[in-house]
Amino acid sequence: MFAVHQSPWMDEELHIMRDAVGKFLQKEFVPFMDKWEKQGFVDRDAWLKAGKAGLLCASIPAEYGGGGGNFKHEMVLVEELSYANITGFGNGVHSGIVAHYINSYGTEAQKQKWLPKMASGEIVSAIAMTEPGAGSDLQAVATTAIRQGEQYVLNGQKTFLTNGMTANLICVVAKTDPAESGRGISLIMLETESVEGEGGFSRGRNLEKLGMKAQDTAEIFFDDVRVPAENLLGSLEGKGFIQLMEQLPQERLIIAAGACAAIEKALKITSEYVKERKAFGKRILDFQNTQFRLAERYTEAKLARVFVDDCAMKLAEGKLDASTAAMAKWWTTQKQCEIVDECLQFFGGYGYMMEYPIARMYADSRIQKIYGGSNEIMKLLIAREI
Repeated sequence: MFAVHQSPWMDEELHIMRDAVGKFLQKEFVPFMDKWEKQGFVDRDAWLKAGKAGLLCASIPAEYGGGGGNFKHEMVLVEELSYANITGFGNGVHSGIVAHYINSYGTEAQKQKWLPKMASGEIVSAIAMTEPGAGSDLQAVATTAIRQGEQYVLNGQKTFLTNGMTANLICVVAKTDPAESGRGISLIMLETESVEGEGGFSRGRNLEKLGMKAQDTAEIFFDDVRVPAENLLGSLEGKGFIQLMEQLPQERLIIAAGACAAIEKALKITSEYVKERKAFGKRILDFQNTQFRLAERYTEAKLARVFVDDCAMKLAEGKLDASTAAMAKWWTTQKQCEIVDECLQFFGGYGYMMEYPIARMYADSRIQKIYGGSNEIMKLLIAREI
């Protein structure tokens, strides 16, 4: 059931990569998970180790320091991180999202400046979309970036930034023309080391979350923060909303892939548990209720796997449409929450104890239905195509 290597997009190179990534995570990440969860962030040197091992920017061209792969390589990374229960390492945002904004829309100088250091782990990136008053409705962002000579002046506030406390390169979604809606949005690349300590830029606290305890999530503030005009992503203002929309299918499939792998992981550890745990003189697995419920959940896991595999192949070929990506995102994350909850029930009281992985998976799963566009927004996007 969990033979992920049977996915039709897998080949010999990806098998080798999967094996290497799995071994790396067991050696370099898993032993530190408890520490990272307690401190609320992944150690900075973990990014450098990941870069040295080739885990960063796997689908960015080799000429910019990346692995030269495609989305299938990102899929392997997303899955292996999920199978290993590594929830704090924000590589999906760093490599799967921000790096692709730069690669797709940046000037040649911008690509040469940032991508090699992102691939090595010297730069950790984040994206600043959400605001206290604007979530899924990106056209409503209030943060402004007004050009003054050869600089943009940033004012506003962003929240829920994955990698927010660690990042030294932040892709900021801002209005370069506040009078416009979507057409007034641009993406401004903020290099934090050049503005920290000057008073205008600040990070709030590392936000305390229900789950994803090892992932640093921050709010940031701009008060007349000056950024070089050359840090506008691309060469034209007002293209930010289109850029965001073009990249969202990949972002949403990254979330769906993580959901699919989490479902498989939850079912694996639950199956092992119900074969060992006994009640009323027999294994929990021997009760018909257990058999029927797990049969249903395994069926849903297979449906999720086939759907996500198909989406991954389409995305690698540049053929995944926004509506299908939205379907994959909402359905897999909904099933992730439902299945992890049901799996926890089989553990009884032990399932509520944080020393059992299923408890952490339960807490970690809930955000999946919210970020990357809430599932309600996903359904609206699908409905527009009906």
